[in-house]
Amino acid sequence: MSVVSPEVERADGDELVVVEAAAPGGARRWRGLRFVRRVVWGEWEGIVVDPLRRLRRRGPGGLVLAFVACGGVVFFHALAQRPGGAEVVRTLGGVQGDLPLWVALLRTPVSLYVPALDLPVWGGIAQLFLAFALAELTLGRARTLAIAYAATLAGTLTVRLMLAAGPDVWGFGLPPEAGQVLDTGPSAAVVGLFTYLAVLRRAPVLFTLTGGSMLVESVVRPNLAGREHLIAVAAAVVLGLLHGQGVRLRRLLREWLRVRLHVPR
Repeated sequence: MSVVSPEVERADGDELVVVEAAAPGGARRWRGLRFVRRVVWGEWEGIVVDPLRRLRRRGPGGLVLAFVACGGVVFFHALAQRPGGAEVVRTLGGVQGDLPLWVALLRTPVSLYVPALDLPVWGGIAQLFLAFALAELTLGRARTLAIAYAATLAGTLTVRLMLAAGPDVWGFGLPPEAGQVLDTGPSAAVVGLFTYLAVLRRAPVLFTLTGGSMLVESVVRPNLAGREHLIAVAAAVVLGLLHGQGVRLRRLLREWLRVRLHVPR
């Protein structure tokens, strides 16, 4: 049975109208629902509607990176199915912890297009296309590539630190045999782009789906890929938080230079 606060009488002409004021608990529930609705609607506008408006203005040319990324994954997947192709793909874009650092750095850009050979590729392509499409329309091509590469590189370099620490460092170090496992490939870039967009657009639902799924993955299947995905999430969070700071710092630097050089506004 619902509970309401005491009735309030107000005059309406010659009649008295009885108004039932909502109970404090009910008011709090409605405020909570309105808050959730505002958050979800704002996220829908920022993550989906705004990129679709930009796509309508720019046309298919606004999705160049998304098509290139998916085309690269399809190409390397098809190449890996041919005799000797898997070894060629591994040589061009296979990154693992026991490689010399300069070799790993040379292969890392190509590794963005090299899918995991033991996983179904077509489901990953849909996620890859969506991540690069939303990021390209929202961030532009240069920043999309920078975020994707930074998230992937963060995982590659951190794994090397884990291998250097050794298995005796509880919760962080890795045994030497982990250095022979291939890096995650494009999945770290996908996770990084989704997380960066979530932080930049203040999208808690997208952030929870991305970061939460990576956390569950690392708990359910504690492997190298799970660690690299969490590292990609952390790197993207830091980059997203630094984005606004960088804009303010550049503005302050320009103002400081203007004052020092006595440049009129």
